[in-house]
Amino acid sequence: MGLFVLLPLVLPLTSWPVARLAERRLHPRTATLLLAAVGAVLAACSTLCLVLLVVVGTAQLPGNPLPDGWSDPEVRQAVPYDEVLGQASIPALAALLATCGSTIVRHRRVHRRALLALEGVRNSSVAVLPDKAPYAFALPGTRRSRKRIVVSTGMLDALEPAERRALFAHERAHLAARHHRLLLLARLSANAHPFLRPLRTAVEFGVERWADEAAAQHVGDRRLTARAVGKAALIATSGSPSGVLAFAAAGQVPRRVQALLAPAPTTRLWRPPVTASAFATWLAAAGAAASALSSANAAITLALILQAATPL
Repeated sequence: MGLFVLLPLVLPLTSWPVARLAERRLHPRTATLLLAAVGAVLAACSTLCLVLLVVVGTAQLPGNPLPDGWSDPEVRQAVPYDEVLGQASIPALAALLATCGSTIVRHRRVHRRALLALEGVRNSSVAVLPDKAPYAFALPGTRRSRKRIVVSTGMLDALEPAERRALFAHERAHLAARHHRLLLLARLSANAHPFLRPLRTAVEFGVERWADEAAAQHVGDRRLTARAVGKAALIATSGSPSGVLAFAAAGQVPRRVQALLAPAPTTRLWRPPVTASAFATWLAAAGAAASALSSANAAITLALILQAATPL
C-alpha cells in the first residue's frame, strides 16, 4: 500500500478552496450539492483507509482473533510506520464511530421531540402553534407522519402577509429538496474527518441560501424576501428545536440578506477555466478522485496481502 493509505487522510485539505468560493460563484443549489458530494467521498475514503490501518494495528495486539499470518512482517511492511499508525488508528476509529453514532442519535432525538410537541395539533402541511415566541422551522416527515411547516402565532403576527408568503416558500423549499439529509451527511462527513468542517459550515449556509432563492423566485421579489429574512432574524427566539432547519439561522442572516439584495445568481454550471471558482472546483474534484483511487488501491493491495498471508 505504501503511502497510498495515507493520502486520503490529508487530501480533504483540497476541499477548502471550493468551500470558500462555491457560495460566491455558484448557484446555491449547485454549490450545496457539490460540497455535500465532495465531503461524502472524502470522508468515506479517509474512513476506509483508517479501517485498513486498524486491521494492521489490531493484528499486532496479543490475543487478537485475527489469523496469525496477518501480523507477519510482510503484512506490516505494506503500511509505513506500521507500529505507530496501526495502533494509533484503533482509538481514532473508535472515536469516529462514537461521534458519528452520537450525531445520528441526536438527530433522531431532536426530530422525535419535535413530533411529540406537535401531538394534538391538526395533521396538516402547516402546523400553527399558539405561542407568542416567534419561530418557524421545517419538520421532515416519517413513515407515520407527514412533513410539515411549524410556525408560531408570534412569528405570523410579526410579519406582513407578503412576508409570510416568503417564509412559507422558504420552508417548503427545505422540505421539497430534503435539505435535512444534506445537513446530516455534511455533519457525518465532518465527524469522520476534522478537515471537512469548513464544508459542513458551507453546506449549512448553502441550504439556507438555496431556500432563500426558491422563496424569492416564488414571491417574485428579492427585496421582499430579504426583508422577511431580516425581520424574522431580529425577532427570532430559541423557540425552535436545536438542529432543525429554522427560518433565521443565527450567524448567517446578514450574508443571506446581502445575497438577496444582489442580482439573482446564475444557474449556469460551466465556468471558464480561468476563474478562481473553476480552479477550486477542479482542485476539489481532483482531490476527491485521488482520494478514491488511493483508498481503492490500498484496500485492494491489503486484501491481496492478507489473502496470501492467511493460512489454508
